[in-house]
Amino acid sequence: MKKHLILFFVLPLLFMSAKSFSNEIYQITVYHFKDSQQEITLDTYLQTAYVPALHRNQIKNVGVFKPIANDTATDKIIYVIISFKSLDGVQTLQTSLDKDAVYTEAGKSYLTASYQNPPYVRMETILLSAFELAPSMNLPKLNGDKKDHVYELRSYESPTESYHKNKVKMFNEGGEVGIFKKINANAVFYGDVIAGSRMPNLMYLTCYENMNDRDAHWKSFGDDPLWKQLTAMDEYKNNVSKADIILMHAATYSDY
Repeated sequence: MKKHLILFFVLPLLFMSAKSFSNEIYQITVYHFKDSQQEITLDTYLQTAYVPALHRNQIKNVGVFKPIANDTATDKIIYVIISFKSLDGVQTLQTSLDKDAVYTEAGKSYLTASYQNPPYVRMETILLSAFELAPSMNLPKLNGDKKDHVYELRSYESPTESYHKNKVKMFNEGGEVGIFKKINANAVFYGDVIAGSRMPNLMYLTCYENMNDRDAHWKSFGDDPLWKQLTAMDEYKNNVSKADIILMHAATYSDY
């Protein structure tokens, strides 16, 4: 009898664990900086130490992006986006970096910076679980000059957890992901935020050849009959309380 009870409780947990690991985990590291000197320090560290170390850890597709608004913004930002097969990768990465002598040497000026001259104002980490209909990251298929490419990171906060689940459902079962595929918006990922400073929340990244291409794609999205149908449905009303739209260019050393 006890054996049966154990199986009754353990088997569902094993099933849930396997299911959760079928979707990738995304980590977005956000560096806030104030001036060109900090930007140089961050770029040098990321390009010569961090990104190569991630590659040695079999993390191949490292996205590094800077908002177009950085030129005039007081709070300047660099986003670093990587993916893991499971949460275990998040936990073991730092241990691996600490043991990497090449990384430690290459990143020395960043890693040993004085409190009087820090490399950033503040940093934060956001963890996301990939959507069911987009369980893994897709690299964009873009042509033309990389410096012209526009990456659009969107963040949709919801008023409650229930409304958040409803918005995620709108992307999956509702067909919003399908619309992005139909208009070829080059979606890199869609993620449900599982840890971050703004929750409940979802985030996703699309990309375009240039700003004109971006505007044309969003016009196609807004004109799509399914989108008009979705926005008219009472089921999906009021499920976003705050939307942030960040338009970015990739750093020269970004993998995509």
